[in-house]
Amino acid sequence: MSRFWKIALIVLAVVVIAVIGIRVLHKPADAASKGADGKDGAPPVPVTVVPVVKQNVPVYLTALGTVQALNTVTVNPQVSGRLLSIEFTEGQPVEKGQVLARIDPRTFQAAYDQAVARQRQDQAQLATAKSNLARSQDLATKGYISKQDLDTLRNTAAQYEAAVAADAASVRDTKVQLDYTEIRSPIDGLAGIRGVDPGNVVSISSAIVTLTQLHPINVMFTLPEQNLDMVRSAAQGGKPLEVTALDRVDAHPIASGGVLKVIDNQIDTSTGTFRLKSEFGNDHNELWPGQFVNVRLLVSTVDGGLVIPSQGVQRGPDGDYVYLVQGDNTVKMQPIVVAGEVGDSHVMVGSGLKVGENVVTEGQFRLKPGSKVNPLKPGEVPAAPTAAEMQKAKADSKRGGRRH
Repeated sequence: MSRFWKIALIVLAVVVIAVIGIRVLHKPADAASKGADGKDGAPPVPVTVVPVVKQNVPVYLTALGTVQALNTVTVNPQVSGRLLSIEFTEGQPVEKGQVLARIDPRTFQAAYDQAVARQRQDQAQLATAKSNLARSQDLATKGYISKQDLDTLRNTAAQYEAAVAADAASVRDTKVQLDYTEIRSPIDGLAGIRGVDPGNVVSISSAIVTLTQLHPINVMFTLPEQNLDMVRSAAQGGKPLEVTALDRVDAHPIASGGVLKVIDNQIDTSTGTFRLKSEFGNDHNELWPGQFVNVRLLVSTVDGGLVIPSQGVQRGPDGDYVYLVQGDNTVKMQPIVVAGEVGDSHVMVGSGLKVGENVVTEGQFRLKPGSKVNPLKPGEVPAAPTAAEMQKAKADSKRGGRRH
């Protein structure tokens, strides 16, 4: 045999051995990845699925609000004098007309008494003038009194009538000043911290206490101007719009049953927002003046909205999508349009899904389009593997180890 043929046989033998080795090395991997029917035999991915449901969905607008007392009154004296006593307890409710403080009334009582005495004096002089006029009129008919004297008596009586009227006004004025020495509450409300102490001389600029009316109470908030038409249209429906106040920390409702009372008549050009006022009964003092709250305004209700858990929505470069479970238990990426939030855990879908379709809510990180899944209900766990499945997995693991 020539040298050429020896070399050719050696090369051929090397090639045949290499081909056989490659087939032997790759066969376990293929066997591990193929089932008896030749299809992909990778175990399905366990995922939690939830069906798309139809329900009436409330549409809310949310904003940051500030609690404001229905009425806030700073009580000041209307006369000056020494403060004798404080008649209220700080931090406690007071009623309209209740005496809050007393000012030394002696000076004002004296002025009132003088006015009353002056009125009585003028009334007596008026009575005398009227008697003289009556007698003179009888004598004038007999020619004993001149017309000039009669006119003088008539004018004197008129002057005393005017004096009595002025005295009556003076009595009323001094009585008002005397009544002002008892400082009374103008509203039903809650008393704050007092601003003066008994014994001090107070004036009309001295603040005795600030009263706040808590029942009902207002919550002020603002919304972007693009929501104005929506809110106005909803408010014109005849039924007051419902408002809920929520805690700023965990969005827990702290006061419900509020109603929208006023939509401001102008838009703030510097912020592009408009103000709204809502009113709450505040029967249990859930709201406090100056408190910051989250406000939720119900503007409408969508009948038959499509709702899914918000955790099923994924964000991609082309927008929102969900993993939709198909009839053969494979998944596909389904683009959707989110129309709004439904509470804290669900969203309403505007388009992309139908009622009854199943979307994946847990386990998405292991999926890709076309992945086989084992759909589970919320809270359900995959069944434990059988002995045969564990034996098969062990055998596949061994074959994979030999390949490497």
